[in-house]
Amino acid sequence: MIPLFSTQQIRRIDEIAINRLGIPGIVLMENASLSIYDYLMEKFSGLKKVKSVGIVCGKGNNGGDGFAVARQLANAGYEVVVIYLSDENELSGDCKINFNILKNLSEQNKNISLKKYSGAPVLSKLKNCKVILDAMLGSGAKGELREPYKTIVEKLNQIKAYKVAVDIPTGLDADLGYADLTFNSDLTVTLGEFKKGLFLGDGYVNCGEVVKGWIGIGNEFYDDSTVTEYLIEPDDAFDGLPPKKKNAHKYSAGKVLTIAGSKALPGAAAMTSQSALRIGAGASILCFPDLARNLIQKKLDEVIVQPYNGTDFLTVENLKEINGRIKWAGVVAIGPGLGRNEETQEAVRIILKERKCSKMVIDADAIFAIGEGKYKDFNLKNFILTPHHGEFANLIGIDVKELKKDILKYGKTFSVETGSYLVLKGAPTIIFTPEGFALINTSGNPGMAKFGTGDVLTGVIAGMLSQQDDIEKAVISGVYIHSLASDLLLKDFTVYGYTAKNIINNLHKAIKFLEKSFD
Repeated sequence: MIPLFSTQQIRRIDEIAINRLGIPGIVLMENASLSIYDYLMEKFSGLKKVKSVGIVCGKGNNGGDGFAVARQLANAGYEVVVIYLSDENELSGDCKINFNILKNLSEQNKNISLKKYSGAPVLSKLKNCKVILDAMLGSGAKGELREPYKTIVEKLNQIKAYKVAVDIPTGLDADLGYADLTFNSDLTVTLGEFKKGLFLGDGYVNCGEVVKGWIGIGNEFYDDSTVTEYLIEPDDAFDGLPPKKKNAHKYSAGKVLTIAGSKALPGAAAMTSQSALRIGAGASILCFPDLARNLIQKKLDEVIVQPYNGTDFLTVENLKEINGRIKWAGVVAIGPGLGRNEETQEAVRIILKERKCSKMVIDADAIFAIGEGKYKDFNLKNFILTPHHGEFANLIGIDVKELKKDILKYGKTFSVETGSYLVLKGAPTIIFTPEGFALINTSGNPGMAKFGTGDVLTGVIAGMLSQQDDIEKAVISGVYIHSLASDLLLKDFTVYGYTAKNIINNLHKAIKFLEKSFD
């Protein structure tokens, strides 16, 4: 896994470099500018006819990085338009040094155009720039953007150019991954180490490709930092693949019971129960209302349907018919398509409270049944919950807007307090563990935003868990493979064209991809 750091941790390492190692801040800035310049050279080879680059610089170290990059580009023969936002006497120490160097150089190098920001019209100087760099505010900036930054970011986002953020996009909280308004980057060159806010929430949406810039400090200086956020890598998913014994049979290979679906929503049950088999479980049984059985049976081949009688949806009366199956199961997946009838919700609450199966994957309507804080009445230890943002916000009784302001805090608090594993579905999906870790998925694409993909994930996780005892490994592998199967579909589909059923049928290719990668 790739560790992610807080801005406070990054600043502490910078202080070590300056105070303990004796590396002047101006040297760190020069190393950063060279690193950014190298990444730009890589990108320019794929960008047609880049002659002019625009850079908007603030008054702190982030602006100093921008001035230094401008010098590197001008020396390489590029036309550079630099707009600086503060009076010269307001620039910080190292920033002012690089500004003065650039100012002096501009007297001899006609490729350099230095413009003081005097209002939005000056940004028109950037209209012919193929590339625009944001070097306005560093990672320490917090809260809503004030003027002139708000107007500048809005105007820069409207310009058609390849956009690059130095360290972080202006407006983004590098710890929370939240922004009211942020610079929309195609590339973010973050300095020192990866910052957690770049990979979640608004950071995930607006940072573009994120690469690590080098400032001249070895990685060993970060080893003592306590890290609780990580990016999931392919080898983590491979490590979670359960071994298959030569003498395995259908029941020893994993038994999944899916309690899902209703007359109104039969498709979700089919997706979940089939996915469990396609990811390797030996047996998959679906509990489904008998009065609507004809809607589901034709969708299933290998899945066994266990009907329950009386109505078109699950009720408390049906529990005596399925309790034996719950005890039989290695894993119970419950929720997709069950509906929100009060009788169904009560039946769900009884199943969760009785815990006749120690491994459960709780999704969709089952999560709704314990929403608005009712989850506190249940023992959810070692259970896996798979809500999307709206479902999770309802579960803990807050507004979605509030959740997005600090996803990590709310997710960690829930998992630690309940002892459960929270798979918060979204872009990206984040796994929260009872130990307080947040594991961010790195696979997947926008084509997954369709009906049914969440139902498939529920079945995949349940199927993975049925084959092993390590819950964390099963969840990591299940989440990553589900998204990897979607990524591999892009060889034959666009993000517009594939469906949840295509993901199910591509799970085997995702597993084979991992096996070939690490054999």
